[in-house]
Amino acid sequence: MIRALAAGLAALWAGQSAAVECRDLDHEGNRYSVCEVDAGSEELRLFLNDGEGQVLGQFSSVDAALDAEGKQLAFAMNAGMYHDDRSPVGHYVEDGAEQMRVIPNAGPGNFGLLPNGVFCIREGRADVIETLLYVETQPGCRDATQSGPMLVIDGELHPRFLPDSTSRYVRNGVGTSANGSRAVFAISRNSVTFHEFGSLFRDVLETPQALYFDGNVSRLYAPQIDRADAGFSMGPIVGVVEPRE
Repeated sequence: MIRALAAGLAALWAGQSAAVECRDLDHEGNRYSVCEVDAGSEELRLFLNDGEGQVLGQFSSVDAALDAEGKQLAFAMNAGMYHDDRSPVGHYVEDGAEQMRVIPNAGPGNFGLLPNGVFCIREGRADVIETLLYVETQPGCRDATQSGPMLVIDGELHPRFLPDSTSRYVRNGVGTSANGSRAVFAISRNSVTFHEFGSLFRDVLETPQALYFDGNVSRLYAPQIDRADAGFSMGPIVGVVEPRE
């Protein structure tokens, strides 16, 4: 009787869809962790500062701040480049409030390797949008973070990516489906080139638009696959929020 009840509960839990689906995968000799979010139904948000204006900086700090709402993190990842004081390098909007303007021009480093883009969260969808198109269309994002370079643009790799590049880092980023219903986050588990990382989003994750978040400092919170990376304080963080257990 007890065994039958336990089996029934296990089947029920297995039939329930999680807020985020995370998995590890291999592609062309590289290892990745991937988390997919249904942007149409899940609560996807950006986080930077607490209510006192102090940088949250850690996944644990975001989760603690959510406790006041009776919620918790189901998944999180660093979400865009930042200065030494953890302020965003590019455009940043959180809960409708713009904290940093759009940077449309080329510049030094990976961020300025145009085209770059904006990860935009709106009601019922999430999209990676190339920066100049974002400026032109003004999509009215509730949350937005700008980073660069774009990894995939309309189904094609960034034109500056070289198949024989020797620049390798642990990298993370996000890709989105054409209809905005899928947001797929990935982090490499070994050092990869931009070409290899972009190919993952184009060929395996099948996202026509994808954006690079950062490298070397890339971190992931994904309890499903036992990831809770710690380290130096971060700037913008993206996460899926669910009711606290």
